[in-house]
Amino acid sequence: MGIFDWKHWVVLLIVVVLVFGTKKLKNLGSDLGESIKGFRKAMNTDEEAEKAAQEKREQPLDAQQPHTIDAQAQKVEEPARKD
Repeated sequence: MGIFDWKHWVVLLIVVVLVFGTKKLKNLGSDLGESIKGFRKAMNTDEEAEKAAQEKREQPLDAQQPHTIDAQAQKVEEPARKD
């Protein structure tokens, strides 16, 4: 005989239903379920964004920003100075 006795839980359930009513309990359950879904979705989105940022940090600099230099060096001759 303690708080874990099934009879106590039945009485507690009946009192809760009488106080709140079945409609409010149903709405409370659906609201709680939607909140949990939203939380999970936000956590998954954060994890995906964090994973993408981590992969970008792990890539070498050349892979992140490819650069191509296409030029030919030319020697510039200076004009002769007259002293």
